Amino acid sequence: MTDLSFIFDTDLKIRLLQSFLVIALFYIFRILITKYFIKNLSNSKSRYRWQKAVSIVTTVLVFVIILRLWFEGVDSLATYFGFLTAGLAIALKDLIANFAGSLFIVSRHPFDIGDRIQIGPHQGDVIDIRMFQFSLLEIGEWTNSDNTTGRVVHIPCGKVFTEPQINYNQAFSQIWNEMNMTITFESDWKLAKKILNDILAKPKFKENALTPDQLKESSLKFMLPIESFDSKVLTYVVENGVRLIVRYLCEPKKRRRTEVELWEEIIMAFNESKTVKFAYPTQRFHSDQNTIKLN
Repeated sequence: MTDLSFIFDTDLKIRLLQSFLVIALFYIFRILITKYFIKNLSNSKSRYRWQKAVSIVTTVLVFVIILRLWFEGVDSLATYFGFLTAGLAIALKDLIANFAGSLFIVSRHPFDIGDRIQIGPHQGDVIDIRMFQFSLLEIGEWTNSDNTTGRVVHIPCGKVFTEPQINYNQAFSQIWNEMNMTITFESDWKLAKKILNDILAKPKFKENALTPDQLKESSLKFMLPIESFDSKVLTYVVENGVRLIVRYLCEPKKRRRTEVELWEEIIMAFNESKTVKFAYPTQRFHSDQNTIKLN
């Protein structure tokens, strides 16, 4: 017959009773706190945060106390606090990761207030950095190009350890932008390039040129490749004409505005020229006598 004497062991019964009392007392404590304190808070966000905090703290304390009741090796103070620390680390791992992330942001400066960044799928301007999260004024999404959506995105600081961060401002204060346009094969592409270079040479489009001091300052922080920082027009041949690519520097937050101003200048200049025309999809039908061109 199976020996069931262990069921009647006094020490075992005492531990079971103590464990039950600990769970019951903390459960009652949690109910009282929720009923008489948390539910009286007028702010729904505060109620939620207090409820989560009470839940986490009571769970950790119950775990640590019951662990001490059932295992003899936790009588020493050092071991007890070791288990307490381990329990807190597990329960508050996200909070700890976010705190470490905020320290990383403050010490390493992957971005600062005012920088335009992208982290994971989110992009925008950094408007606030706090202890556990930072905030972006969102751009993109359903709006075109770099327009702001008006939404503020709050991102946990711990994301800096798991998501790549793209900083538009860190290397130097400008970024490269490119605009593609195609002119017909019959157009004077050399004249078109001259028109584009003349537009880029205007003072309002030259204000973003990098100075030697800016380049020197950036080279102290990063190993930047040596390249020309002058605006340029590149030439390619594509199916329906000659493609011209305008490559120029602009401030990250002015990219869209600068692009619109450039397009207006280019359209007016090309319309004034008799030998430069924008290309568009066409079809050509060949016969023995002549060529018929249909738009």
